[in-house]
Amino acid sequence: MAHGYASDKDAILTRLRRVEGQVRGIARMIEDDTYCIDVLTQVSAATRALEKVALLLLDDHLGHCVRDAARRGGPEADVKLAEASAAIARLVRS
Repeated sequence: MAHGYASDKDAILTRLRRVEGQVRGIARMIEDDTYCIDVLTQVSAATRALEKVALLLLDDHLGHCVRDAARRGGPEADVKLAEASAAIARLVRS
């Protein structure tokens, strides 16, 4: 079964590799005793980059998985809507 993000998989992986590089850079900054505000700035940038990945995944989930389940109706639609609602709540709390 293809997931909702299948069409954006390459873009998502590219973004995640970029975040991975940012996190390695932050670790180097700590190793090099970089000024704390500069480190926090980079942590904030990495956090925003991960949030963009999360929003892209959520958009794909709503546009594919939830939409398809809603068309079919029944208990599966309720489950997919509850999953999406919980995911949104987690993103808002973070």
